[in-house]
Amino acid sequence: MATYSQDPGAPDAAYLDFWRERHLCTLTTPRPDGSPHVVPVGVTYDPGAGLARVITNRTSAKVLNVLAAGDGGARVAVCQVDGRRWATLEGLAVVRTDPERVAEAVRRYAERYRRTPGPNPSRVVIEIELTRAMGLA
Repeated sequence: MATYSQDPGAPDAAYLDFWRERHLCTLTTPRPDGSPHVVPVGVTYDPGAGLARVITNRTSAKVLNVLAAGDGGARVAVCQVDGRRWATLEGLAVVRTDPERVAEAVRRYAERYRRTPGPNPSRVVIEIELTRAMGLA
């Protein structure tokens, strides 16, 4: 059986390059009833910090799902696919409202997606402390 495991803090070059390309991703969060909530998002991957980041509105369902999991955060996954190439990052998500953290997430989003989001006073960042990475890039 093939292994697709990566070190989330030190992935191989092809895997990291794939996460630097512009791709739409999905974020899967658990609803309070335990069922999965899957939505399209933009994701940035920062292996040095051990984080993936998703910017969003504070009233979005994904934010409410993460908050409903409690102070410890929610187990989530982000994924991207392009033909036969795919990559998944898993970890513990928390919602951050600190302006510096949100600004850093916006900066990284603009770098990856080549588009700076407009001002949004309701913007927050879902930070995912990574515990697992896998894929075929």
